[in-house]
Amino acid sequence: MRVDELADIVENLRALGADIADVEVKKAQGGLPKSLRETLAAFANTGGGVIILGLDEAAGFTASGLGDPAKMAADLASMCSEEMEPPLRPLIGLHEFEGVRVLVAEVPELEPARKPCFYKGAGMSKGSFVRVGDGDRRLSPYEIQLMLSSRGQPVEDERPVPGSGLEDLDPRMVEALVARLRVSRPYAFQDLDVEDVLRRARVLVPDEDGGLVPSLGGLLALGVFPQERFPQLMVSFVHYPTPTGEPLRSGERFLDNVSLEGPVPVMVRDALAVVRRNMSRRAVISGAGRQDVWDYPEAALREAIVNALVHRDLSPGSRGTQVQIEMYPDRLTIRNPGGLFGTVTLDRLGEEGISSARNASLIRLLEDVPLPGETRTVCENRGSGIRTMTSTLRAAGMSPPGFEDKVSTFSVTFPNHTLLGPETLSWLADLHQQDL
Repeated sequence: MRVDELADIVENLRALGADIADVEVKKAQGGLPKSLRETLAAFANTGGGVIILGLDEAAGFTASGLGDPAKMAADLASMCSEEMEPPLRPLIGLHEFEGVRVLVAEVPELEPARKPCFYKGAGMSKGSFVRVGDGDRRLSPYEIQLMLSSRGQPVEDERPVPGSGLEDLDPRMVEALVARLRVSRPYAFQDLDVEDVLRRARVLVPDEDGGLVPSLGGLLALGVFPQERFPQLMVSFVHYPTPTGEPLRSGERFLDNVSLEGPVPVMVRDALAVVRRNMSRRAVISGAGRQDVWDYPEAALREAIVNALVHRDLSPGSRGTQVQIEMYPDRLTIRNPGGLFGTVTLDRLGEEGISSARNASLIRLLEDVPLPGETRTVCENRGSGIRTMTSTLRAAGMSPPGFEDKVSTFSVTFPNHTLLGPETLSWLADLHQQDL
């Protein structure tokens, strides 16, 4: 880090009067603070960050300096390599700043296959942390499990569902899937009978006794009523009357409150219907005509709802949590259990070629399962969903979606406002410049 970059960071801290999410400041007059292990783990698990030793936060981030900077740097390097698992290799530098010496350590985020980082002395369960605001929070057992699952390919969607059978699958959906697979993927399925098609597609998997039963993914894709066995693998929709979710003075808490059940294709259809029912429309004047448009473009909603259902965590620890759709006067939020999986990060969402599937077999199935009453299938599995959301919202003159990854949950939020007014949009369109 250059001195001018350090000066910019400190100036920002002084203006805010507090630490920020990716910067931690310690006075460190008596040696390395013990809490530094927590911060190292938190930065390594949550986006990386910068540690500055030799600033006094209590005195307005005054440069207080260090007694023995060289020893402090050596001690920090030793802490990172010997006390943290996996070992960390931050970029450690000593800088002359406002007449004193301060230490700056730039801690990179670990790749998913190496998380969680934890302090060896406390063990993984008590020594793993994430960064929340300007503090460090211990990871819950469920969050640790999620990070460990990202080291490989989860197979929860391929787990057998004990006690289930073919009678739990919708025969019409099964027939449609088999027919489609024989045409779309003839090399793998054309010459197989129905049972073998379902087995190869991982709809049916062996149970403990060696018999074939529906997999969890098969049940979610083709089941008659998956919630009979997994009550919370559903979608909840709540329409709040106020931006904060507080009830009205009349005591009214919700404008609408619906539970949506069934297999994934049915939940997608019904979720879109209930959101549409609660949306308002506005008139946009274009040329000599008038067009009524919804608060949120349906294509963006569909992609967000499908993503939440097919990428949600299906491990036992999350099966008590449903996909949630929350509508407020100024925004719509769709939230699912399980944060981002694999190599996908918030800053790379929507990049071409960046895609990672937590439930690979379920998503593969839903490529060939149509939405009820339609010919198009539930998902494409081409990593284009985020780009579709963004481009559709921009085309409607709206802000791009906001994304939040909290390890145990992932959410997408659509603001309910336009960036530009109808007159400005019409003027821009008349310029005939692509992507202006």
